[in-house]
Amino acid sequence: MSKTLVAYFSASGVTRRVAENLAAAADADLYEIRPEVLYTSADLNWMDKSSRSSVEMKDKSSRPELADKDADIAAYDRIFLGFPIWWYTAPAIIKTFLESYDFAGKTIVLFATSGGSGLGKTAKDLEGCCPGAVIREGKLLNGNPSREALKEWAAQMA
Repeated sequence: MSKTLVAYFSASGVTRRVAENLAAAADADLYEIRPEVLYTSADLNWMDKSSRSSVEMKDKSSRPELADKDADIAAYDRIFLGFPIWWYTAPAIIKTFLESYDFAGKTIVLFATSGGSGLGKTAKDLEGCCPGAVIREGKLLNGNPSREALKEWAAQMA
């Protein structure tokens, strides 16, 4: 088993494609963070203040349930953690994921996809969710980065 894991949440498939390519480029294992209740397109309508994603992101204590908690985090030293940027930070389900496991002694490298904003203060927002872990800012991986570019970036994050 690899010492590197690519764990990701993808509501629309964009982050999934990047995560799959990153896992292949970094010779890493892949784990999908899935919500117990999948998000519909109506749930993701950021223009609707009553949509599920809007309500979750407004409530800092929101922790959407995970479909499972079977990631073998103990087997990994480095975790690339990917997600779409929602409201300038990680979706609430990322906090659920981080709080569901012991990440002490692990290095977590963030990567994200976004239609319009950067990572902002995401690393700082997530620090309290995984005591003892080192969170590295990482980068936006928009578009379709080549496997060679992803391999080079993953090596830099070692």
